[in-house]
Amino acid sequence: MELKANSHSLHSIGYHIIFCPKYRHQVLVGAVEVEAKRVFSEICADNEWSLISIEVMPDHVHLFIQSDPFTAPFEMVKRLKAISAIYLFTKFPNLKKQKFWGSGLWSRSTYYNSVGHISEEMVKRYIDSQKNRKE
Repeated sequence: MELKANSHSLHSIGYHIIFCPKYRHQVLVGAVEVEAKRVFSEICADNEWSLISIEVMPDHVHLFIQSDPFTAPFEMVKRLKAISAIYLFTKFPNLKKQKFWGSGLWSRSTYYNSVGHISEEMVKRYIDSQKNRKE
């Protein structure tokens, strides 16, 4: 991660964030996966967060985001989940009809980890290796 600055601070704050669709439905595949990656990238850019690494698995999402010291991780995830759910349900209306009738796309649970006690490279390698991992 790079050291970032604004008018009052220097910071290097990174978060490894993981969240899942409700009921861990394996819906983040094909075009949904591609659009999810795109919308997460756009949300991060719009909020001036650096999306360092992303992997969208069929039933969960890994994000490695560098942020400013003024945005709480909870607020970041709230924006990521809300905006992406609206976008994905609009782009793929059958997604809501098939699996998520009457409810949102994302589970309320989220994993947060600040990057620092392990190296940045380890987090990137872990996320990048998710597709090749045997369950």
